[in-house]
Amino acid sequence: MTIHTPPRARRRFAGLLLSGSALATFAAVPAVGPTAWAQEAIQPGQVNHPLPDFVNLVNRVKPAVVSITSKIVEDEGGETFAQQGGQMPFGLPFPFAQMQPHPHAIEARGSGFVIDSNGTIVTNNHVVKNARSVSVTLDDGTTLPAKVIGHDAKSDIAVLRVSANHPLPFINLGDSDEAQVGSWVIAVGNPFGLGGTVTAGIVSARGRDIGEGPYDNFIQIDAPINQGNSGGPLLTQDGKVVGINTAIFSPSGGSVGIGFAIPSNTVKSVVAQLERTGHVTRGFIGVSAQAVSSAMAAALHLPQSSSDDRGALVASVEPDSPASKGGVQPGDVIVSVNGHHIGNARDLAVTVSQIAPGNTASLAVLRDGGTKTIDVSVGTLPADQASGRVGASPQGSPALGVGLQALTPNLRQQLSIPDSVHGAVIAEVKQGSTADQAGLQAGDVIVGVGDKEVTSPAEATREIRASLKSNQAVALRIIRDGQPAFVAVSPAEQDQSSSNDNDNDNDSQGDR
Repeated sequence: MTIHTPPRARRRFAGLLLSGSALATFAAVPAVGPTAWAQEAIQPGQVNHPLPDFVNLVNRVKPAVVSITSKIVEDEGGETFAQQGGQMPFGLPFPFAQMQPHPHAIEARGSGFVIDSNGTIVTNNHVVKNARSVSVTLDDGTTLPAKVIGHDAKSDIAVLRVSANHPLPFINLGDSDEAQVGSWVIAVGNPFGLGGTVTAGIVSARGRDIGEGPYDNFIQIDAPINQGNSGGPLLTQDGKVVGINTAIFSPSGGSVGIGFAIPSNTVKSVVAQLERTGHVTRGFIGVSAQAVSSAMAAALHLPQSSSDDRGALVASVEPDSPASKGGVQPGDVIVSVNGHHIGNARDLAVTVSQIAPGNTASLAVLRDGGTKTIDVSVGTLPADQASGRVGASPQGSPALGVGLQALTPNLRQQLSIPDSVHGAVIAEVKQGSTADQAGLQAGDVIVGVGDKEVTSPAEATREIRASLKSNQAVALRIIRDGQPAFVAVSPAEQDQSSSNDNDNDNDSQGDR
């Protein structure tokens, strides 16, 4: 075998030879004695903190990891997954499924793993989405046709099944709560179509929201994962699956040490339903919730804590919904469901979605400075509803930072506000004012101040002033883009011009 050395390397190597020659010349000087040159072999020392060794673990789990090939058809819009620029289903730079061009078809390659001896396989939905046919290659090289038992786009999970005519090695889904930040994990898959490949790293974060949807709850890891790793297992050192490798963040198109896996506890719930019915039914209680900011916590007199651990603030309750029938009110802060801690709105969405319809959800809520328990009979999540936005024409005096006007029939039509909703429309927001700093916008409809409903600019003005006189932050309940929300306004940020306001209660415009 001929080894070709790059020119720069040859020059460095030549320099070393020259130095060696010089050493040989000076070696002619008489030595002091043999002990001056005698050296004993360096003996290996005791390692007090050895690095983890994954050899045995990999040997155990690798036979259950498979390669998946999907022949992709065009979607309804006439574009294939490859023609969409290689974008992840949820907007990340590119899929782990490796796209292979073919004269007559497009193939997507991903990974998966066997979860029972009968040949049930778990992978990502985007690996098999729009597939005309799917095949699975086992660790021993055997390729088998696969049937898609069910798939769920919202969680990006799919279940396949193959018939191998003999029991297959499989791995168990573990408890993803055991994957603590800093713990070692390994990612197994088939990146770039190379066959079984293993990378190791640690858990960097839990409960990561990457903007895909209301059920984002990813485990973030730094183990290198690349194209073709989608659907492969993420394992702890004891060989339990704690996640499915699903996405990466990558400005360059390759692994930069930020990867995301679907927690195995989510996988268990989804897979059980897909195996049983072929689709997923999610729990529903009928509330819209949002995060609790520091200002909002002060406005609602809630205990201050970390920004992601204050509970889920109920912005609205749908009429005739399970929450409405159970007595949940806007302004309630849900802090636990069936004993499961709720740190934010995403926690609430994920937890409720995993409760089977018909079961009871016991909600612990903060209300009026105390804690109340409300039992709700969980319903079935209905289809999502779209909403649009049309801004209102600014008018009126921005005395305290906004101008208010009545919700006229014309404005109702522009803002798509139903007749059952009453309040005051923000017509103008003064730049740099309290309202501007709090995030209020022209076109927002104020329907409540704190726990009190308001039906006109006059009522909104009175309630806002009453709160400001006590030097308290004000929690405004608004409707924006057809969706309810709370916005906290701190009195420390209000304009100096507020002291000059009069008590004009004209319905067409107000002080706030």
